[in-house]
Amino acid sequence: MNTSADKTALRDAASVLLIRGTGADAQVLMGQRGSKAAFMPEKFVFPGGAVDATDREVALARPLAQSCLARLSQGHDAPQALAVAAIRELWEETGLMLGCAGTWPDPPAEWQGFAEQGLVPDAHGLRYIFRAITPPGRPRRFDARFFLAHADAVIGDLDDFSAACDELSHLHWVSLREARRLNLPFITEVVLAEAQAHIEGEEMADSVPFFDNSTEVSTFRRIA
Repeated sequence: MNTSADKTALRDAASVLLIRGTGADAQVLMGQRGSKAAFMPEKFVFPGGAVDATDREVALARPLAQSCLARLSQGHDAPQALAVAAIRELWEETGLMLGCAGTWPDPPAEWQGFAEQGLVPDAHGLRYIFRAITPPGRPRRFDARFFLAHADAVIGDLDDFSAACDELSHLHWVSLREARRLNLPFITEVVLAEAQAHIEGEEMADSVPFFDNSTEVSTFRRIA
């Protein structure tokens, strides 16, 4: 471990909005960060986290859609690694797996538990819907990509979080509308609104919203 690493440096990250149900009855899976967390303490968030170096080495059973890959490539040289990170973080923080049956000849250490279930990570059901960069001056900064996935793609019991790590507490399914009443980071509220509009049938633009705080001047644009 490199203890001298600058923890305020901008890191790539990925999160998953896992959706159960459809339309106005749709629910999203959320959990609460600890009160002593350096980043967003006590806030309710989607499962997610920073991209690891080994995420670039993991082969997917099925890739992301080509349109998602093209947009992710604007700002990242290994877009599939972002999808791998999203699947890994969902599994680590909730115990839920997005995968297909298959075998790994030599999975990285952090994926061995996943591989032992006879699964290979599957990105086919992920849809890239939002990008946001944390503003300067925060104790942690991320260039975060948000993916939408339907719970039908999960292998196993959607209410069994027994295999989750302790990164998030109070893991639960909550309606999209009720979720807006939780203690949320600002950007989580924005992403929820985007997802809700899509799930409830609003026609979505053929581009991805990008809230860019890479400098002192915040900008909002779309990734075509």
